[in-house]
Amino acid sequence: MKSFTFYGEELKGGLVGNYVVIEGEKYGFLGKILELSLPEKERLELSEKSFSTKDFHPTGKIEILLSFELFNPTKIDKGLNSLPMIGSKVFICSSEFIKGYFKNFGVKDGYIGTPPTINVGHLTYDKSTVVELSQQALFGRHCAIVGTTGGGKSYTVSRLLQGIIENKNKAIIIDPTGEYSNFDSLEGKSSTPLILSKDSFFHYSNLTVADLFVLLKPSGQVQAPKLMEAIKSLKVLRILENNIDNDLIIKSDENTYSIKIKDQVRENIYVKDKNIVKAGNSIKPFNRIYNTFIKEIESISSNFDIRNLGLQITKECIYDIDRNDSKKWGGHNEGHLNNCVSLILRINNLINNPEFNKVFGFSKLKSDDNELINGINTFIDNELNLLRISFEDVSFDFQAREILANAVGKFLLGLARNQKFKKKPLVLFIDEAHQYLNKKVKDEYFESTDLSAFDSIAKECRKYGLFLCLATQMPRDIPNGTLSQIGTFITHRLINYQDKEAIANACSSANKDTLAFLPVLGSGEALLMGVDFPMAVMLKIESPQIKPNSETPLF
Repeated sequence: MKSFTFYGEELKGGLVGNYVVIEGEKYGFLGKILELSLPEKERLELSEKSFSTKDFHPTGKIEILLSFELFNPTKIDKGLNSLPMIGSKVFICSSEFIKGYFKNFGVKDGYIGTPPTINVGHLTYDKSTVVELSQQALFGRHCAIVGTTGGGKSYTVSRLLQGIIENKNKAIIIDPTGEYSNFDSLEGKSSTPLILSKDSFFHYSNLTVADLFVLLKPSGQVQAPKLMEAIKSLKVLRILENNIDNDLIIKSDENTYSIKIKDQVRENIYVKDKNIVKAGNSIKPFNRIYNTFIKEIESISSNFDIRNLGLQITKECIYDIDRNDSKKWGGHNEGHLNNCVSLILRINNLINNPEFNKVFGFSKLKSDDNELINGINTFIDNELNLLRISFEDVSFDFQAREILANAVGKFLLGLARNQKFKKKPLVLFIDEAHQYLNKKVKDEYFESTDLSAFDSIAKECRKYGLFLCLATQMPRDIPNGTLSQIGTFITHRLINYQDKEAIANACSSANKDTLAFLPVLGSGEALLMGVDFPMAVMLKIESPQIKPNSETPLF
């Protein structure tokens, strides 16, 4: 039970939390001391003097974590195919022995010693035992950093970002508060930050039509069909403007496009105030353009001038056909217009709001400088290691933050499906993930719509090289579908029973004895658990060189 020195390393025998090695016949076993007790007679005689002069016979309870081949200790067997014999020798585990296991967790046999590693911290009871983990084990099946406020999540995120930068890999962080702005000063490693609503904007045309529906929340009966028709009409107008070929499309004057129906037969599409006028006009030329460019018109992109959307909806409030001529659209429908007034007001409020104009660039071109998607593409193609996307100046109104984050996730998902990250994997960090995950958009008229881009990334993108790292205060905020795909958990202090249950259900290596430590973890201390870790590790996260702006203000 006394401490002693072995080859210059101080070892402490018989402390709760110590790692031990048990010698078997064919296999060795790595265990952890969970409990120590003395026989009652010896416990009553225990004193400071007797502790030094007498022999004691303590009994220990050891949790066996893994087994390894006795003559090839690097070969780990996660399952316990055998157990140590009664009377097997138990040895204190040296720091070098266990450090080798940490480094090789999750690494395939042929790649032992070669994958990049991150120095995460050290064991809580032994500062000399550094916990250096393979980047593949940490992020290869996605990662979640969870814990109550003040537990050390931000420092852990910063430590992992620092490791990725040192390993010359790539990461994008969605920063909702601006607390990771200190990383911007890393010249030659960190890309110019994309601060939405201040230095950067996300052009609305990069939103899908479904995103626009979520943003505008049309009611299902009248408003949604009229909004869809208005978007279709504005897409047709954009096609007319960009495809004048003096054959199929001829621009007769400022407000008239002549459309070729068949040989020698042409009919007109009329435009007024940058909107297509349908009331009383022929249906055939519109359908001719629609059928010719149907792939572009029915695409999910928002490639049209949104500033004209409100007025176009008023022009869509017509009867389906003219009573006197079935080949023409009918006249103005006052009832439909009255039903669409609230939608038109929402559209105009959104477009004319200066804050949302800064975010979505309603008055800008997609090719303008500092457009978010262009910035992401530039970062992916260059040699820099970190891109920070900041939402600190984005309003919470219209659920803009959730929609923006989901749109960014959807864009990266599309790149991943196109094999963009196969050769150069990317880790996407999402701080305060509860703001973006498990979100549904619904009101009394608008039907519920899930924002599920990150859920799809978690389920699909491991094999494509796009990995998630989520940081949140409450694991139960992470949707079950996403939580079940998380392979690594770095769990700081957790008190709530439901949060502990969420971790227990999602992580195979978590057991009752391990989870019992969660409520008493100190600041910066964490339990590391996961699919690639055959045992739970309690560690103290190393303080990062670049610290986040997350200090608690002093009274």
